[in-house]
Amino acid sequence: MGRPKIPRKSTAIDMTAMCDVAFLLLSFFILTTKFKPAEAIAVTTPSSVASKVAPDKDVVLVTIDPTGKVFLSMGDDKNDVAKKGELADAIMKTKGITFDKQKFVKAHFWGCSFTQIPAYLNIPEENRKGNLLAGIPADSTKGGNEFGEWIALVKNVYVGSKMNLLLKGDNASKYPAFKSVIDAFKKNDLLKFQMVTNPESIPTGTELWKQSMKGEKREE
Repeated sequence: MGRPKIPRKSTAIDMTAMCDVAFLLLSFFILTTKFKPAEAIAVTTPSSVASKVAPDKDVVLVTIDPTGKVFLSMGDDKNDVAKKGELADAIMKTKGITFDKQKFVKAHFWGCSFTQIPAYLNIPEENRKGNLLAGIPADSTKGGNEFGEWIALVKNVYVGSKMNLLLKGDNASKYPAFKSVIDAFKKNDLLKFQMVTNPESIPTGTELWKQSMKGEKREE
């Protein structure tokens, strides 16, 4: 008696549940993604072979654009927001001016003199472009290095806590702009800061490359 032939059928997989999970994950990542805040201006930083990663907490960033204008920014985490609020109070108290504290705290960067803060905060966020702003006065030959006063107030806000001071300058920035910023640091006894650069690989055959190769062999 012959064996009955069982018809072969292709395997059917129900993808409905998998599609639901995929869309749920996609929605989760879209809703929880933290977008990078707007920078004062696009800056082309010089290249370096440094491997140290810049800190992302308790950061005070000074940016110098290609024309030498200076901008100041702080982080956006809970501690940084609190520090921004303290800085706003200190500015209003010492300079005798009044402005919207909430707008000051929400600003990603500042690029004006103290007296221009109220008008600066009234500019829509999307219109605060570095090329349209005057920057913080930092040239001693043109009305004083007001940037030094900004740094002094920021330093007081961070008394008793760590402050990671970063300097980010454009390749096209001139020496006087950097000198004015460094002078402001020195005036406030801020002698340690990190330069933000564009990392690149170590040139093959150099002494630094040889040292790094020796280090890798020891780790092995």
